[in-house]
Amino acid sequence: MFEIEYEFREEDLIHFNEVQFTRNEEIQANIRKNRWLVPAVMGLIGGFYYFYYGDKNSAAYIVVIAALWGWLSPKIMMLDLRRQILNNYTAKEKNAMFGVYTLTIDPTQANYLIEKSPSGKHKMLWEDLVRVEYSKHYVYIYITLSTALVIPLETIKNGDVLAFATQAEKMIERAS
Repeated sequence: MFEIEYEFREEDLIHFNEVQFTRNEEIQANIRKNRWLVPAVMGLIGGFYYFYYGDKNSAAYIVVIAALWGWLSPKIMMLDLRRQILNNYTAKEKNAMFGVYTLTIDPTQANYLIEKSPSGKHKMLWEDLVRVEYSKHYVYIYITLSTALVIPLETIKNGDVLAFATQAEKMIERAS
């Protein structure tokens, strides 16, 4: 029997959503447009002020604002994303989401991944799970293409997470 126990926190939820956000090509294309198009238009306006009016100060202010826009707008968008993520959940949902989780692969119930969380006990069919993914500080067991069990390596309380993840990967492959 493979079992791990870990704590899922607010920052883990934010991290997962940021990863999803940075992987979305459409959103990234919009950020690139915003990051380069707006400063380019502002640079043209600054050039107009400099060449047409001869106003160096106004042109310099506009160019500095354009540079700051290009540099700071992605950072401000990420801060806004973090705020939006937390605002999407009620206090009751947060209480049911954050806390100690126990995941179990039980040979007697070979068809299921058993999850015990603050919201209760759940069984997930292996054939319904998509994949296991590894990162430097997390292991993700994807339930759908955009939803996953996020396992932060630093909050593991019991169990060998790498052995568990490897076994989960085998079970998902076997079921599909």
